[in-house]
Amino acid sequence: MDSRRTLSITEARKRIFEIIDEVQKPDTYYTLTENGKPKAVILSVEEFESLWETIGTLEDIPDLAKDIEEYKRDKKTGADKSYATLEQILEKEGFVVADKGKEKYGVHYTAHAVSRKGKRKASGKR
Repeated sequence: MDSRRTLSITEARKRIFEIIDEVQKPDTYYTLTENGKPKAVILSVEEFESLWETIGTLEDIPDLAKDIEEYKRDKKTGADKSYATLEQILEKEGFVVADKGKEKYGVHYTAHAVSRKGKRKASGKR
């Protein structure tokens, strides 16, 4: 546990508004303890929903844990197997990964710079 973000429930009561503001930052959460033992976690709604979405997605892929263990075992023993790519697995499960067109996508931008001599236009492709 990160001691900086681990607080007793008593301390958390005193600092609840500060904690709520703090957990709005990405990847920030607090572990609340009672008698030195973790009892609860405070995190933003956005982080909470993201975790649940990730859990739901992982549950939708059958045998994921078994497949990961098999891969690790094969890698360790040097077994030469061909594994499906993440794109193939997600596609099989019904997720749309990306279109497979040959067109390259780029971002065209136009910037206007203002100098003492006036406005000038710069454009290009990134």
